[in-house]
Amino acid sequence: MTDSILSKAATMEIPINSNGDTGTLPEDDGLEQDLQQVMVSGPNLNETSIVSGGYGGTAEGIIPTSSIKGSNMHHSSSSSSVMAEETTRGVAVEKLETVKKWGLNTYKCTKQMISERFGRGSRTVDLELEAQIEVLRDTKRKYENVLRLARALTDHFYNMVQTQHALGDTFAELSQKSPELRDEFGYNAETQKLLCKNGETLLGAINFFVSSINTLVNKTMEDTLMTIKMYENARLEFDAYRSDLEELSMNPRDAVAMSHIDAAQQQYQTQKDKYERLRSDVTIKLKFLDENKVKVMHKQLLLFHNAISAYFAGNQQQLEQTLQQFNIKLRPPGADKPSWLEKQ
Repeated sequence: MTDSILSKAATMEIPINSNGDTGTLPEDDGLEQDLQQVMVSGPNLNETSIVSGGYGGTAEGIIPTSSIKGSNMHHSSSSSSVMAEETTRGVAVEKLETVKKWGLNTYKCTKQMISERFGRGSRTVDLELEAQIEVLRDTKRKYENVLRLARALTDHFYNMVQTQHALGDTFAELSQKSPELRDEFGYNAETQKLLCKNGETLLGAINFFVSSINTLVNKTMEDTLMTIKMYENARLEFDAYRSDLEELSMNPRDAVAMSHIDAAQQQYQTQKDKYERLRSDVTIKLKFLDENKVKVMHKQLLLFHNAISAYFAGNQQQLEQTLQQFNIKLRPPGADKPSWLEKQ
């Protein structure tokens, strides 16, 4: 019976009207209502669902695409957060490691310093270099005293020249207002004017002397002493790691101890190379400093002697020749301040 119904349904024809539309069937009303319901309650294009399990699957297999987008965005945000967190953690670990190394190095150097101070630890000594360093420090102290006295001389002499200038102006004014003493005031005014001019020339020489000594003491010598300070710090670190290696070598040698010894040996070699490099730098700088000091002081002491001698001998021509010999140029009279006479 079922076969006959299927064969009858298969041979049924759908009537076509004159417009090519399908004829109205009794089931059309129900079908149209079903279609409208589907169109109304069907899925939104913005909320398209992916059905797993094929057509007619259960609701459990439906995954809204909106939830997929949200999941992707959340996953991307989570990845960025994880990367940022890992970067921050890496920087923190690096800083922590740096602080740890610094703390360990400071501990070792402090321990070595205390051991040396109380006579329990040994230190590396270069007797020749240590003697040269001590000579430099003593020389710097003496040159600083020369610089201090030369500046004091400049200040006092500058005040004297200013007083002579004011006195000469006063004598000249009185010469005009005192006919009975015109000649006496006049030649005294000329004398003070000449002394003031020569004094300004001598001040130019002394200022040049002070400037050169200041450069030698506070720049050239100070630069060498900074290198010496770095060398002394490197020496302390070298001895600290050397003592640490010696202590480890005296302990029983198992696998852990050998790994510590190897690490200490590498650190010792690094500090040794640094120490030897800075020792070489100090030796070279001390040699060049000594040569430079001799050249500078030879010129400056000759200048100071010739200028002072010419001034107090009243030899104006020799005083001016001294400044020309050392290429010292004075500021022209009446030049705007700041004057070369001002304190450096």
